[in-house]
Amino acid sequence: MSVDPTGQDLKRYLEEDPGGPVVMLNLLRYAEGGVASYQEYTRKIGPFLERVGGEVVYVGNCDTALVAPDGWAWDAVLLVRYPSREAFSAMVADPEYQGITGLRTAGLDEAVLQATTPWGR
Repeated sequence: MSVDPTGQDLKRYLEEDPGGPVVMLNLLRYAEGGVASYQEYTRKIGPFLERVGGEVVYVGNCDTALVAPDGWAWDAVLLVRYPSREAFSAMVADPEYQGITGLRTAGLDEAVLQATTPWGR
């Protein structure tokens, strides 16, 4: 399973843009020994988020699943708010940002990266 969006994924993400802010849901399963690499990525992403007006809303470990399909076993969840889908796309296209994405890729075995939008829009 890929942990990084492809160019085609990002194109569709922008084509399906309803406008307005987006909160990206990240469900994370660490690779063996990958926690340190992912934590290094989270330490380095701050300036890139600031540049595009993004902010971490929540980050935490996943614990007891009360209702979930078999095999549902995520290690962590991360919610990041961006002012727009374009802001997220600008960040991931930034060559400097791309210089740290290897830390994320190396740290993860599986991931879900899901755009969410507020109800009532």
